[in-house]
Amino acid sequence: ERLEETLQICRQMWSGNTGCYEGRHYRLAETLSEPATISQPHPPIMIGGSGEKKTLRLVAKYGDACNLFVSTPDQATHKLAVLRRHCEAEGTDYDRIRKTVLYTGTALATNDMAGFLDEMRGLAAVGIDEVQIMPNGPDPVAVIEAATASVVPALAEL
Repeated sequence: ERLEETLQICRQMWSGNTGCYEGRHYRLAETLSEPATISQPHPPIMIGGSGEKKTLRLVAKYGDACNLFVSTPDQATHKLAVLRRHCEAEGTDYDRIRKTVLYTGTALATNDMAGFLDEMRGLAAVGIDEVQIMPNGPDPVAVIEAATASVVPALAEL
C-alpha cells in the first residue's frame, strides 16, 4: 500500500499538479518537483520484485520496467505471464515495459562466463531484456571487470 501511494505521489508530482495528496499512509499539503524532470512525461519507473498479487500489478499500473527476482527461464516465464495478465487488466501495453532480472547466481563469481552466457540466453529467449548483476564473492570489482571484458559484448548480441 505504501509503495502504491508513493508511486501515486511521484506521478502526481511529475505531472505538474502541485495539489495536495491524501492517502491512507501519506498526506501531503503539496506535491512539488523542483527542478522539474527532464524526462517526459516523467522519469522511467522501475519496480523490483516478483510478488504476483501486488508488485507485478503495480508494474502494470505504474511501471516502465520491472526487475524480477528469478533464477531460471521457467520462473521468468511464469512471472512474465502474470505481468501480462495484470497489463491486460490495467489496459497497459505489455510490450512497452522493459523486463529485467536481478542476477545473483554464482557463474560470474566463479569466472564461468560460458555458464553465465548460457543462463542469459535462456532468460533472453523467454523475454528478458536486461540483466542487473549483483556480484558475489570476495572481490566484486574483479567480477565486474571480468564481465565487462568478456561477457558484455556477447550479451549485446542477445
